[in-house]
Amino acid sequence: MSALDVAAAVCLLAGAALALSAGFGMVRFRTTLDRMHVATKPQVLSVLLVLLAMWLRQPTWATAGPLIIVAVAQIITVSVASYVVARAAHRRSDAGSGSAS
Repeated sequence: MSALDVAAAVCLLAGAALALSAGFGMVRFRTTLDRMHVATKPQVLSVLLVLLAMWLRQPTWATAGPLIIVAVAQIITVSVASYVVARAAHRRSDAGSGSAS
């Protein structure tokens, strides 16, 4: 086993642990905003760590290109999705109080 294999294994295990902690957080937290936070922060880092592990396993430019595209798409879509969920949760909480947004 080379040093790159060990680094890839560490990144993969850390990514899996973060994804598992995000899953536990989704079950444990009650409010939408808390769940949104726990679903986005560790999840993005876990995906990036898994992508890094994939690149460390086969460190070529041919592998790096698609992985970078996936990483950028993940970062953009998660931030936009969390904004939309937070906005909907905020509007829903305002709808009960009778104030207009």
